[in-house]
Amino acid sequence: WMLVLATWTVAVAARSASMPQAMISRVLGVLGLISVGFALFIRFFIAAPYLVSGASMEPTFDNFDYLITDRVTYDFMEPARGDVVVFCLPGSGECSLLKRILNKEWKAPRTLIKRVIGLPGETVSVSGGEVRIVNAENPQGFVLEEPYLDPGNIGGPSGTNTTLGDGEYFVMGDNRRVSSDSRVWGTLPKENILGHVFVRLFPLTSIGILPGDADPVN
Repeated sequence: WMLVLATWTVAVAARSASMPQAMISRVLGVLGLISVGFALFIRFFIAAPYLVSGASMEPTFDNFDYLITDRVTYDFMEPARGDVVVFCLPGSGECSLLKRILNKEWKAPRTLIKRVIGLPGETVSVSGGEVRIVNAENPQGFVLEEPYLDPGNIGGPSGTNTTLGDGEYFVMGDNRRVSSDSRVWGTLPKENILGHVFVRLFPLTSIGILPGDADPVN
């Protein structure tokens, strides 16, 4: 908006000063290019929209919820248990836009939204509706309490036991009955995480900041 306002101001000032039309067009063209470049930079490196598709995160997020993801935070800190993240599905294609451009790979990878359950160095076991985590602080393990789950949505793949390496995360959908997640396709590398869900803009009745984040009871 600031660039749009600046472009309008320049145009008005130029006409008032009787600047030649060719010069006005050149200045407005440059400002237009700057505006587009700035918008693309924000879109791909700072904050990006995400439209929820499917039922895997119900009841936290519904089909067609419109979200904005923060693409900067995880450059400076690690994802936390309970964070909701958008990521490239491992094995579905190159996640880095820059690498895709350099390699002329025009097909974008599949993107998903899930909740972070297990952290690097932990062992996550899923049995029935129970998630047990073993880590350095809890060598005997503990059962993760997840107040964000709907009891009617518990189920899906079970009997998994996964030990996470450095930079690996275990993610699951809140609708466990239908979610295809780390129980199915394995661990999520940090470099595949595109962003942290920061804002929900639609539906209007559910607008909020950090709408899906939770602090599971350990």
